[in-house]
Amino acid sequence: MATDVALNDPLKLGNHVLSSRLIVGTGKYASYPLMADCLAASGSDCITVAVRRDRLIDAQGQNLLDFIDTSRYVLLPNTAGCFTTDDAIRVARLGREILLGLENPGADWVKLEVLADKKTLLPDPVATLEATEKLVAEGFQVLCYTTDDPVIARRLKQAGATSVMPAGSPIGSGQGVLNPNNIRICLEYLKEGDREYPVIVDAGVGTASDVTIAMELGVDGVLLNTGIAHARDPLLMAKAMRAACESGRQAFLAGRIPKKLYATASSPVEGTIAAGPSKPR
Repeated sequence: MATDVALNDPLKLGNHVLSSRLIVGTGKYASYPLMADCLAASGSDCITVAVRRDRLIDAQGQNLLDFIDTSRYVLLPNTAGCFTTDDAIRVARLGREILLGLENPGADWVKLEVLADKKTLLPDPVATLEATEKLVAEGFQVLCYTTDDPVIARRLKQAGATSVMPAGSPIGSGQGVLNPNNIRICLEYLKEGDREYPVIVDAGVGTASDVTIAMELGVDGVLLNTGIAHARDPLLMAKAMRAACESGRQAFLAGRIPKKLYATASSPVEGTIAAGPSKPR
């Protein structure tokens, strides 16, 4: 069936083809061994790494990269922690050089974050657009973290972004998708004339139901980190996020019933024999 084919369709992001529609991060875990177990449990084949990470080496002297199987995962370097266009471009270039040294196929792309301030960690839309234009000109495939503003989303696509990634809610907030209507409009704008253009919800996911809601809206994937890393049981949450992504995709393809103001009987009324009390013979 066509639905079965669509369900098993890989996620295409520029030159990269991913079997999983869940992209996960590597930060905030209590330990690197726990991180490695959660990455595997999530089913993801793409993980994002902050190039400006403060601690590539943990307190025990362990290197993050020693716990990532670079033959199993495509690494997606990100510019988290950058607050200017120039800084984001410099970090993107650094990420490319690191991955070229690792011979990882992720060297040709970047998850772009240019933040406005440290309190909200919301994207700076003007700086993000400027950085996108410059990085695309340098040959990067740019995945843009942005707000859920449909107008900015469309401008980023026009600037050559490989994927636009509107936030469900602020980074690490765990509030889920706060404005589903804006996500719907983003999808309408971004997929107009190109139904295959990839749109990914990035940031704010707190639990499995948030992932399902995002996928049911019709986005192509979800990127998350804190929702797993800071869960009470990160390994169990990684499994839950994986299942939620798959079930949300299934529900979107299946098509939900329309919402109605009044009830509709599940069983037919016409053509049935109403049961009444038995008459004595």
